Amino acid sequence: MSGPISLEPGGTEQDTLALRLADTRWPRRARRRPRWALDDDTTLTIRLPRQGPDEEAVSGLAAELADRVGPAVHPYEVAALLEAEGLSASVIKERYGHPNLFSLATALYERVPRTFPEPPTAADPWRPDTVRCLLRGVLFALPGLAYLLTAPLWNPGRHAPALFVAGLVSWAWGQALGHRAHLRLATGRREAGRTLLTGASLGATVATAAAVLPAGGGPVTLVAAAQSAYLAAAGVLLVLARERLLLAALSPLAAGSAVLPWWEPGPWLRAGLPSLALLATLAVTGRVLWAALAVPAVSGAARPRALWSLPYGLFGLAAGVLVLLEAQREPYAVIVLTVSMGPAEWLLYRYRGLSVAALRATATPAAFLLRSAGILGLCLLAYLLPLLPVALLIGADPTTLLLLAAALWTALLLQAFGAAWSSAVICLAAAAGAATVAVLRLPPGPVALPLACGAAALCLSACALWLLGRPAPHA
Repeated sequence: MSGPISLEPGGTEQDTLALRLADTRWPRRARRRPRWALDDDTTLTIRLPRQGPDEEAVSGLAAELADRVGPAVHPYEVAALLEAEGLSASVIKERYGHPNLFSLATALYERVPRTFPEPPTAADPWRPDTVRCLLRGVLFALPGLAYLLTAPLWNPGRHAPALFVAGLVSWAWGQALGHRAHLRLATGRREAGRTLLTGASLGATVATAAAVLPAGGGPVTLVAAAQSAYLAAAGVLLVLARERLLLAALSPLAAGSAVLPWWEPGPWLRAGLPSLALLATLAVTGRVLWAALAVPAVSGAARPRALWSLPYGLFGLAAGVLVLLEAQREPYAVIVLTVSMGPAEWLLYRYRGLSVAALRATATPAAFLLRSAGILGLCLLAYLLPLLPVALLIGADPTTLLLLAAALWTALLLQAFGAAWSSAVICLAAAAGAATVAVLRLPPGPVALPLACGAAALCLSACALWLLGRPAPHA
């Protein structure tokens, strides 16, 4: 050599004493190198000790990993990230001048600002099926066309008590059976099918037997039996979510009623079309139950207690009494109320979805209570507001209709969250008070029904705010 080799930083060798080796062997297969590895595979490099970290190299690594270092809440998370990237201890020392992995992780953690991106918006678990809810509202009212078709063949006014009694029993029984069947659905479809088969058959028998005494044993007993059989079968299809099959079975009623303004079908068609719809409903129900019973049974499943479904049946009885009292005064208003049960069910889903969103958006119980009260008022307004012009259009008293609708919707809301006894007791008290005044003709007379419905709506709303204004039921 002609002179000494400079070993100062920044010299021509740039901190590196390199011995280039001649490689006369066959070419080696190219290997992918990490981004922090040396560029020359044929260089034997000797790194001299540094006085401290290489700030430029650390800054480059921080810029490269900023999107993943920013959300970290502790340097240990950054250390785990560096390990996942494959940084060895030697690379950390030689390339970045840090003594170990945790030192480099701490430097990156301090260098990169904290960023906590919002998590992606979760899907609404209570998103309602709009078509299904609207279809259910139509199905609730469509069977009433049978009375329109068969009215000239018998005297509905004379035999109305028998049908009312059978309808009340079927309504109460169907509410309790529907709740029990939904509990059994959590176990298995076969268990729910067995519950529905036994319960629907027994319910139709009990409802028909209840109509025998007011019917006097006459032919109207057959009409009550047909009504009870249909309500039992339709309840099975609605519980098992077979609304479209039920709509197809009721198509003869819709077709026969559609031609009444222009054509007189005659007694045979007036009696035959409802009978055909009943037979179709029973046949479809039998097929659906057969398919449900063909599913393998779940072993070791415990049966729910019958007492758990009792408040749902009592609510069905109370709601039936209130609706029948309104039907005696405003029959068309009851049709509107029946059809509105579809949108009412849709709003129940929306209330639950909005409550979950409010739970994510609030930080204190008081804020959630305030927002929950707003959601309850918004849903009630959305349900009742369309009923007002319809009531005025048909010439019905809007006050009674709106108060009854508010009481029923709020009671259904409480039942959806499992608070069945409070809704049942309040509605039973309102129904008993209004029915007593109507039967005994006590004061205040016709005003008793709107007063009872209004008081029930206020009590049910207060219960809803007290029970559902806390975060726990929505978590």
